[in-house]
Amino acid sequence: MESNAPDTTLTLPEFFINRELSLLDFQKRVLEEAYDENNPLLERVKFLAIFGSNMDEFFMVRVSGIRKQVEAGIADRTSDGLTPRELLAAIRKRAHELYADAQACYQKKLLPRLDKAGIHIIDYAKLSKVQKERADSYFDEIVFPVLTPLALDPGHPFPHISNLSLNLAVVIRDKKGNEKFARVKVPDTLPRLVPIKKSSGGVRRDGTIPYHHYFVWLEQIIMANVGRLFPGMQVVAVHPFRIVRDADIEIQELEADDLLESMQQNIRKRRFGLVVKMAINESMPAEIRDILVENLEVTASDVYVLSSHLGLASLWQIYNSVERYELKYEQYKPGIPASFRNLTQPSDVFDAIRHENVLIHHPYDSFAPVVDFLIAAARDPQVLAIKQTLYRVGKNSPVVDALLEASERGKQVAVLVELKARFDEESNIGWARKLEQAGVHVVYGLVGLKTHSKIALVVRQEGEGIRRYIHLATGNYNAVTSQLYEDYGMFTSDEAIGRDATDLFNYLTGYSTKQDYQKLLVAPVNLRSRLQELVQREIEHARQGREARLIFKTNSLVDTKFIKLLYEASQAGVKVDLLVRGICCLKAGLPGVSENIRVKSIVGRYLEHSRIYYFQNDGKEELYMGSADLMPRNLDHRVEVVFPIEDNRQVRHIRDIALETYLRDNLRARVMLPDGSYKRLKPGEKDQPVDSQQAFMQMTRK
Repeated sequence: MESNAPDTTLTLPEFFINRELSLLDFQKRVLEEAYDENNPLLERVKFLAIFGSNMDEFFMVRVSGIRKQVEAGIADRTSDGLTPRELLAAIRKRAHELYADAQACYQKKLLPRLDKAGIHIIDYAKLSKVQKERADSYFDEIVFPVLTPLALDPGHPFPHISNLSLNLAVVIRDKKGNEKFARVKVPDTLPRLVPIKKSSGGVRRDGTIPYHHYFVWLEQIIMANVGRLFPGMQVVAVHPFRIVRDADIEIQELEADDLLESMQQNIRKRRFGLVVKMAINESMPAEIRDILVENLEVTASDVYVLSSHLGLASLWQIYNSVERYELKYEQYKPGIPASFRNLTQPSDVFDAIRHENVLIHHPYDSFAPVVDFLIAAARDPQVLAIKQTLYRVGKNSPVVDALLEASERGKQVAVLVELKARFDEESNIGWARKLEQAGVHVVYGLVGLKTHSKIALVVRQEGEGIRRYIHLATGNYNAVTSQLYEDYGMFTSDEAIGRDATDLFNYLTGYSTKQDYQKLLVAPVNLRSRLQELVQREIEHARQGREARLIFKTNSLVDTKFIKLLYEASQAGVKVDLLVRGICCLKAGLPGVSENIRVKSIVGRYLEHSRIYYFQNDGKEELYMGSADLMPRNLDHRVEVVFPIEDNRQVRHIRDIALETYLRDNLRARVMLPDGSYKRLKPGEKDQPVDSQQAFMQMTRK
């Protein structure tokens, strides 16, 4: 008799990929885009800058956390079998390889092509006489007054060096022949890449865009003139170094009388975290390196020796300042969903939503309808209240402006501003204070949980009753990132979802412990259990010989319990397609374990950010979208909302058009091999080339 008992071997370490190493694999895929000659030149520069900033964050958050485990003597093995110490060694090895590839990409691939295209990033030593005069004049007039040399001797302790700062280690010799050490910070208030001509990185006075742009690295200008800082001394050596500190804020929420005040204190502490990485050039002699290692309290393995410039994230400046449109992606103008076209007055948006649920796909569809929805709610005399969650809203937010206007017009406005959104804490504190000053009811989040859900609720009086209008999304209420991130949103006036939304906000702002929601899946309440039930249902369909298929699109797949469940689904014969952009700890294609699972990762012009969960259900399809990835933090330690798509036309569109286009992508997609590595797909001779993001842009234009 065949047993349906789960296979206990599915937790063996060889069936899992380490989370941190998988994240480094994703950084490798980003770096590959910088190498890809099919991308416009300045877009390749942008991808290299993204790689640089991603790696900084990886060390600030992930590596710092593992180091703390090592220092605490923790030796527990992760699901893939590694101890923290073993993992740290593996990370360092992989990171060294990635940095070497990134340096080679900049020096051998991008720099020569930039020069040929008229964008000249020139080492100071190679500047012409006239160019050097301009650079030196810039040093005299702008840079010199800003610099502060800091000595190291018994009267001058080693100075604090802030996170992500670029510095110069300077050795000087006095008239008696004594050598001394000093540190000079390269000011981050000035451009890292200094335009040698006024028109470089800009436009001419007549408004035209120059073809040639000339830049030199700021630290090289300082190095060439550093003697000016030490008159009467001889400069023996000067070498750049850059540090990355632990920036993962630990919030003792239960001990905090005021979470807002506690967050402000923690943000200040971030600048003083332990150093987790020091980058230097290979020309730095051992004696200077030893001084830095000793005083910064790092180990030799925390030192990364690079062949070129430190801090490649600075290349964003080139991408942002040089307006050479032929070297960038063609500008794309997003569309407006048909339901929102030709509205004659703001309140018509409510009529459109009442008529049907409206699906919106960013960045192919404009973010404007979301802002218009909130502005209409602020100005409509029949609207009584607006409730919304804010996670990352960015600067100059039109969303916040609409909420402020609503409060000024006498609406009841309640906003949950998540102060614990990593690296957006300071911005969110500012918005929280501004909203409070305008009379908005502001909640900072729940103790022990991040509120990551994306939901806005508008309560409107209609006739003798009220109607609720809801916007739910997979992405943040950020007008800027909505042009860069791929996300879905839905407008609805569904009564059951409206009641669920009211219950959710009572949970967020009060003391509600409601455990049952009619349609929404809410973490940490019912999201994990319901998703598991839906997968188990597919397993049972497959065992009974019925149609069974899962298609999940997510940013990350980490949760061990969920991975084991997907392995069980594969063993039962369920066909599983996983579109996982970033971290994936599951191994696809393992014989007898995951041979029915296919994993694809798509990296392209836009950051794939939406989360979609499709269940074939023997032909009675169910489809959900939301803010939650398949990670323990999302399923158990955050407030997340996943919502159903119930309009059959929309289900068909998402399944047959959107998801199918992703699955057919053979230009931007990589497929996971059984060993956990990724192979970039290429169309065969008889295959139609498919770039999913390009396809969506073309669909919206029609």
